[in-house]
Amino acid sequence: MFSEIFTLFEQSPTYFYTCVFILSLMVGSFLNVVVYRLPKMLQKEWYQDCREFLAEEVKDIPEKEFPALTLSKPASSCPHCQHKIKFYENIPVISWLLLKGKCSACKAPISARYPIVEFITALLSLVVAHHYGASMTALWVIILTWSLISLTLIDLDHMLLPDQLIFPMLWLGLLINIDGAFVPLSDAVIGTVAGYMSLYSIFWLFKALTGKEGMGFGDFKLVAMFGAWFGWQLLPLFILMASCVAAIVGISLIVFKKHQREQPIPFGPYLAVAGWITLLWGNDIWQWYLSNLV
Repeated sequence: MFSEIFTLFEQSPTYFYTCVFILSLMVGSFLNVVVYRLPKMLQKEWYQDCREFLAEEVKDIPEKEFPALTLSKPASSCPHCQHKIKFYENIPVISWLLLKGKCSACKAPISARYPIVEFITALLSLVVAHHYGASMTALWVIILTWSLISLTLIDLDHMLLPDQLIFPMLWLGLLINIDGAFVPLSDAVIGTVAGYMSLYSIFWLFKALTGKEGMGFGDFKLVAMFGAWFGWQLLPLFILMASCVAAIVGISLIVFKKHQREQPIPFGPYLAVAGWITLLWGNDIWQWYLSNLV
């Protein structure tokens, strides 16, 4: 079945790119839901775990009420007037433009972030589709791209990189490299371990020297995930790119007084962008660097 679909896509690249673009627009709409709801779901889970662990200590404290929330229920609604969003009001990008960025019921503004996320999801998926062509590799990397968009936005909003998004992509990276999709499986396994330990070691060294935690454990897991995809050889390039961009952005924010020096900056978005670039063009960048160095 898949071979027939990919054959059809290979025969008509325009049809292939159109399908990828439309599907990714719809997925982008769902990613907005994931970014908003998943942290709230985790907060509820952590709160309940803490109450269970501290049962005797908190038995006299009324339990906090959390709304019933999953990624599929309840249906999307306006946060201002609770108007239930109709299916024709939820068409990616188009509905936002037709509604002029406002709720159809109360006319409250709808953040432009929603159509932007949808469009960026479709655009990056197109880049992957063009890079790998109609293949299973393109499918896997598009799925990874969707996950990275969610991780980036959640980390920007909450300084959080959920295991629920990282671990499935780590296992997927190892599974597809059983057949050497990107690197031999041995390189992928070493990349996973080396990726985690590289930032883990830096974390404890920084903490020993300063007494402060320079990054979160989610960052270690994200680097391990990329190591599972492109192996250990490209890890230095990947971490260097992420660190340089993070340093430039961080210094710029401080200089222009957009950020307090003591205020933490999420590292996940820089890792996500650098890892995505490394996966697609890392070998070309590395070869270019070596040729110019010599």
